[in-house]
Amino acid sequence: MRPNIRLVFSLVAVLALASLLFSYVQFRAEKQALRQDLRKRAQILAESLQESVEPALQKGSRRDLQRIVERFGDREHLTGIAVYNTSGTPIAMTPGLTTRFPGVNFMPSVPADGARGSGAGEFRILNGNHLFIYSLPLSAGDAPAGTLAVVHDSGYINAQSQNYWRQTFLRVSVEVFLTGLMALLIIRLIISRPVAKTVQWMKALRAGKVLPRQSSSDGDLFTPLRHEVASLVQSLTAARESAEKEARLREANESTWTAERLAVHVRSKLNSSRLFVVSNREPYMHAKEGKSAKVIVPASGLVTALEPILLACDGTWIAHGSGDADRQTVDKHDHIQVPPDDPRYTLRRVWLSKNEEEGYYYGFANEGLWPLCHIAHTRPVFRARDFEHYREANRKFAKAVLEEMEGTENPMLLIQDYHFALLPQMIKQARPDARVAIFWHIPWPNPEAFNICPWQRELLEGLLGADLIGFHIQSHCDNFLETANRALECRVEWEHFAVNRESHTTMVRPFPISVAGAEDAPAADFRSANAAREALFKELGVEALYLGVGVDRVDYTKGILERFLAIERFLDRYPRYQGKFTFVQIGAPSRTHIKRYHDFLAEVEAEAERINWRFRTERWRPILFLKRHHSHEEIGRYYRAADVCLVTSLHDGMNLVAKEFVASRGDSDGALILSCFTGACRELRDALVVNPYDTEQMAAEIHFALEMDPKERRARMQRMRQTVKEQNIYRWAGNLIAELCQVRLEAKETTRERAVNPPSVA
Repeated sequence: MRPNIRLVFSLVAVLALASLLFSYVQFRAEKQALRQDLRKRAQILAESLQESVEPALQKGSRRDLQRIVERFGDREHLTGIAVYNTSGTPIAMTPGLTTRFPGVNFMPSVPADGARGSGAGEFRILNGNHLFIYSLPLSAGDAPAGTLAVVHDSGYINAQSQNYWRQTFLRVSVEVFLTGLMALLIIRLIISRPVAKTVQWMKALRAGKVLPRQSSSDGDLFTPLRHEVASLVQSLTAARESAEKEARLREANESTWTAERLAVHVRSKLNSSRLFVVSNREPYMHAKEGKSAKVIVPASGLVTALEPILLACDGTWIAHGSGDADRQTVDKHDHIQVPPDDPRYTLRRVWLSKNEEEGYYYGFANEGLWPLCHIAHTRPVFRARDFEHYREANRKFAKAVLEEMEGTENPMLLIQDYHFALLPQMIKQARPDARVAIFWHIPWPNPEAFNICPWQRELLEGLLGADLIGFHIQSHCDNFLETANRALECRVEWEHFAVNRESHTTMVRPFPISVAGAEDAPAADFRSANAAREALFKELGVEALYLGVGVDRVDYTKGILERFLAIERFLDRYPRYQGKFTFVQIGAPSRTHIKRYHDFLAEVEAEAERINWRFRTERWRPILFLKRHHSHEEIGRYYRAADVCLVTSLHDGMNLVAKEFVASRGDSDGALILSCFTGACRELRDALVVNPYDTEQMAAEIHFALEMDPKERRARMQRMRQTVKEQNIYRWAGNLIAELCQVRLEAKETTRERAVNPPSVA
């Protein structure tokens, strides 16, 4: 019984202490709020009186002054008003002050600063009365003329505080009594009796009198049973500890994926098979530099994710050779071994003519599919010749893929993005033994929107040639399934998220893409972030205190214009940040010979200039638009120094800028403002989520981000960093490969004769 009493007493004591602690915190906050309210009312009254008192003071009319103070002397909690000259002699005073406090000088001990409209207040106890005295300097022209003192009775604050504590003690007493009573009953009914029965059972079990019908793990939780359980299960302890350790290790490994772990994972999944990757962008390109060729590694999260896989399995990456020195660096089969410093997998380059690239990439892919899939109110452009180039480019890639696959049994193909919607069907028809997956990196719109495309059936049939289609989020999967259900004769298996068409099943799954990870940086702290910010401002030639940053391709889907309008509105609503807040927009020009992109770049520049013209000063500008490509290292400096990062896409599959910003903040500081139309907002729930079309909301969130309590800001960032660390790019690739490896291939003969000449898409 004594342990039960101690347990109940401890529980009650902790509850009482916690309740009193929370009550004390709430009491302090409420008392502070009452004091602030009183201070504000005193300030408003004093400033309104100032307009009437100063003219009367200039005239030297004491009668007018006395009449003014008496007229205002009947306010709530107001004890009185007094006017003093510059020597501290009262000129006018309400009768209440003279009667209750004869001979008392109400000039404050904390002087006002003498500037017009700047007063000072203090709480004081006089003759047992709690008072708040607010003084405001008076002037006649430019010369000081005296002081106005407004005296309030602050005793009601103490009265409310006493009443609050009486109620608190009563409430806590009732809570403690009821909690103690319930705890005692629960312990008696749920703990004590089962423990006693279990002890008796364990004793009988050890003596061999009964069969083991009760779990020993239940008894292991209670101190009275530990010795009996230890004697009974001594022979099993080592095995149990080993199993628990292994489980803990597995669980820890699941939370953090690395490039090394991904490589091991892929080797175990592929066995003797080989992996082939297709993308429009190549992982390494060669550019002419004088008479030699320089290796360029394009900034791409895709390379970060997929290269460890290809390194692990001696895979092949098929991509468009877009570098001006690419042709002179490949062998006769258009191969080059990469990485250049440690060649471990093959890069196969595919060549496209300028017309093909113009129609396939810039035309159908980026003037047609890109605006079609991004709901950003830009009309897609569809031209028959562009689609023919798109089809021909997909055929070229299919031919290259099949040539690379020749001689490989059960190959695995991972196709990247919307440039290759026709490719899965071409490969699957020629190599039914291949496991084919395509990951669609942009959103998939609703069926009504996708119905605009004149070749929607061809695109859907091409995609459904894959065994696995991946999107960033579930809603994009749902949109695709609904589109297929409406546009084609097929059976959508909603319970399995799959499409069955012509005896072929295509699984549709979400795989949220990410960045490499968020590693802590012990050396990073508040001071280093400040120093980095000051250094950047100095390089940029502006003087400011707060830094906002945006990093985007200059694309109409990224919400850059909406972001600028929000900054303008923010400076309008909160003028104290004018001259203090500068927003740096890092904008990499993109697809500029497409008219819509060329025009949009001009719009962005014009809008930034308009806002700067309105607010700028000699040493400050609100918006700096850096119109060039920046390296990861350059962008990282802005990420680490920024007070706030704005990601305001009008529609985005994921948007890795948000995750890059979070991953870069080793100091766990900074705030992220994130569009609700990005896939990233489903994972980064501690970001400040906004509607980029709502200028007022975005302006308010910028203000909130800058004014946020540092503890809350760090707590939010730490939680987002943990998410990015656990759900990193290596986990994305590992899950995608694991899902593809589980695909069951249909029983079809592999047609070797069709490997070099794949069937065309109708």
